[in-house]
Amino acid sequence: MKIYHKFLLYQNKLLKPYIRIILGLVEALTYLASLLLIVGVVYEHGFPLSPGEVEQIQVLYKAVWIIFLIDVTLHISLEYRNTKKQYRRLAWILSGLLYLTLVPVIFHRPEEEGAILQVWEFLHGKFYHLVLLLIFSLLNLSNGLVRLLGRRTNPSLILAVSFLAIILIGTGLLMLPRCTVNGITWVDSLFTATSAVCVTGLVPVDVSTTFTTSGLVVIILLIQIGGLGVMTLTSFFAMFFMGNTSIYNQLVVRDMVSSNSLGSLLSTLLYILGFTLVIEGIGMISIWFSIHGTLGMNLEEELAFAAFHSISAFCNAGFSTLSGNLGNPMVMTNHNWLFISVSLLIIFGGIGFPILVNFKDIVLYHLRRFWKFVRTRKLERHKVQHLYNLNTKIVLIMTFLLLLIGTLAVAAFEWNASFAGMPVADKWTQAFFNATCPRTAGFSSVDLASLSVQTLLVYLFLMWVGGGSQSTAGGVKVNAFAVVVLNLVAVLRGSERVEVFGRELSHDSIRRSNATVVMSLGVLFLFIFILSILEPEASLLALTFECVSALSTVGSSLNLTPQLCDASKLLVSLLMFIGRVGLITLMLGIVKQKKNTKYRYPSDNIIIN
Repeated sequence: MKIYHKFLLYQNKLLKPYIRIILGLVEALTYLASLLLIVGVVYEHGFPLSPGEVEQIQVLYKAVWIIFLIDVTLHISLEYRNTKKQYRRLAWILSGLLYLTLVPVIFHRPEEEGAILQVWEFLHGKFYHLVLLLIFSLLNLSNGLVRLLGRRTNPSLILAVSFLAIILIGTGLLMLPRCTVNGITWVDSLFTATSAVCVTGLVPVDVSTTFTTSGLVVIILLIQIGGLGVMTLTSFFAMFFMGNTSIYNQLVVRDMVSSNSLGSLLSTLLYILGFTLVIEGIGMISIWFSIHGTLGMNLEEELAFAAFHSISAFCNAGFSTLSGNLGNPMVMTNHNWLFISVSLLIIFGGIGFPILVNFKDIVLYHLRRFWKFVRTRKLERHKVQHLYNLNTKIVLIMTFLLLLIGTLAVAAFEWNASFAGMPVADKWTQAFFNATCPRTAGFSSVDLASLSVQTLLVYLFLMWVGGGSQSTAGGVKVNAFAVVVLNLVAVLRGSERVEVFGRELSHDSIRRSNATVVMSLGVLFLFIFILSILEPEASLLALTFECVSALSTVGSSLNLTPQLCDASKLLVSLLMFIGRVGLITLMLGIVKQKKNTKYRYPSDNIIIN
């Protein structure tokens, strides 16, 4: 018996290196197969195909299916213990569904009609095979991307590259013949894809007349991916379906999504996706009720319209399927609830996911107290004092002040100008809507070029500040702006500490906020300067408006975007990319980080005044 155990131990040590090599090669082949499958699906649905090309694509699908089967089988048979640790229950279920595709191969088609025949045909059908293979492809690629973090790759660089990859993929998709009516140049396609992924809304073409239904589907998918964040989605897929990842991976993802701990990381990712789907679903229903039976659409078109605008609004993208955006004559009258619904979606998307999670905790706390009171008929004496965390308080107060000031300012300057002839209710609705949209949404109900200079200056300020951190909005963020203002107040009052709501702000928060504001102004000056050379006929106000809108991922424009030359469009695309990834994040990925030293130089003062 001892000799037998020694033999097994020796065999294990001897074979294990070769097993790892084999599995490594199969994994690399699986990643390649995943990419080829996605390319094949895009090619099949993006181009008109000949019978020969259709047959070649079917061969590709079959080859990918065989590779996935081999991959799952080898992992289970050769490394069962590790696979059992890594795979979650859903991964086992998916593996079982993949093995079910062998049923039509092993068993002939049943001759008798009935449930067995229907199951056989379903398992043999292209829909079941293709959907399952696509799920496996996305899981494999997500797992591979998250595993890159385990190689100590710069997380900021991975985040930037992942956004860039989605933009390039979106560019190729939008150039497919079936996605446009009469074709599109690669510059306009790149610009539109960048605007969608960076949830901006600036477009050089008319979306409603340029893109087909397939093109609009691609755009809304890019908006959803860009709004949630590439790493948020890939991390969710990798951790929820594939199972355990390294501690370093989890630490990096935790910092990206602002989770409190590793234990709550997966729940945080679930909350982010859950809040997104629930809010967008409620928004879709609300928008559908506001336009039902008024736009000359059938039920399917109305639901598609509502879903598109709900996603676009919550992600602060500003894309619309209507010609002229939401300033289209069909919705400008008797559709106040549409504008209010879109505005509320923009606000919820712009306050940030950490605030939504804090709201969830507060609601659950009060529900638990109420339920305890119902059961015991005794009111709990001890209450949690700090239900709203500091970040939530700052974001909510700043958001309320900016919306209030913006609404009053727009109403005051445009009451008898752009809003002339509207009923009073419509004027207040449009004032609120036009104060909300500069918070990085980019929808428009009036021609911005017709607004007064004072309103445009208010727009510029609101666009530059933007929404909350860890949200779908852009700008320098209300968090950073509030910290800079509080720091200024502390300096003017001669205080050595920045204090608010009984808390002292950390030195790191103040440093990062000041750096964000300074870098934002510096980048804006540089790009405005370059664009003034490339576009000598454009006014300085229009160029400034365009650059602030792009960097803050707003999407508003003084009708300058379609008139830009190709070089200017590429620069504005770069500005949108910088604004979405984040100035600090992008610089952390580019600039070599200095190691913390244990010594400190003597301090000295610089003459400021």
